[in-house]
Amino acid sequence: MLQLFYTKNKIEAGCDEAGRGCLAGPVVAAAVILPKKFKNEMLNDSKKLTEKERNILRPLIIEKCISYGVGIVWQNEIDEINILNASFLAMHRAINQLNKKPELLLIDGNRFNAYNGIEHVCIIKGDSKIMSIAAASVIAKTERDKIMEDLHTKYPKYNWQKNKAYPTKEHRRAIEKYGDCEYHRKTFRLLVEIKI
Repeated sequence: MLQLFYTKNKIEAGCDEAGRGCLAGPVVAAAVILPKKFKNEMLNDSKKLTEKERNILRPLIIEKCISYGVGIVWQNEIDEINILNASFLAMHRAINQLNKKPELLLIDGNRFNAYNGIEHVCIIKGDSKIMSIAAASVIAKTERDKIMEDLHTKYPKYNWQKNKAYPTKEHRRAIEKYGDCEYHRKTFRLLVEIKI
């Protein structure tokens, strides 16, 4: 059972990202502030949910939350500043979009770059512990999936509508066959020996 909040007396924003381990496209982060009486039995870490469940949850979270924001860092910036810093930047951009200022940021993971003097706490596997982080994980994942599905229409040979640019055998084989494209992260190891 997920906790609704980390501390009772502060406005909390849960933050998470999606696409960190992908070979192409952006890293996308979300920040979500939930009301203190929010309830949803289905909500969980987005990785533990089906695509259908995430797509059901997304509009419910958007409707019920106090505020949410989405931050995007594209592959060219990722190549310039590295994926860890890009993840932090995406979270900062998501927090920038909130129309209510949080008093505490709940960050999924073990590291974060402080944001404008707002207190933060890093929670390992936070998306399976705290509801606002789980909500952020759903928003970030569904937002990024939509981006990759749109990019699939431009580059169908990589089948991003299915693999979302994760380093699957199928995706790596397509890179091996067709080469990379403008959306691939050039600093990532795009090709490794593929064992059949």
